[in-house]
Amino acid sequence: MSIDVKHLAKLARLRIEDDKLAKFEKDMESIVAMVEQLPEVSGDASGLDPEHPMKLREDVEGKDKLTRNELLANAPKMQAGCVVVPKTVE
Repeated sequence: MSIDVKHLAKLARLRIEDDKLAKFEKDMESIVAMVEQLPEVSGDASGLDPEHPMKLREDVEGKDKLTRNELLANAPKMQAGCVVVPKTVE
């Protein structure tokens, strides 16, 4: 199987250097091969272990309500009522 890493990078808006394309292609092919070997799961996914079925907790609304100002009091930097964080994506 051949994976077009350049095309995937373009779709994901990622910049991958040409010298690293072969490594990424090899890594992605091994990931796809591993996923293809996984067994099929049919029916209800919670039935994977019938002795210990997954039970979801009841969603309960919390009683400790904080105001916006109380929540933002510990923010290291604020601007226009919003928390300012470092830029992570260019």
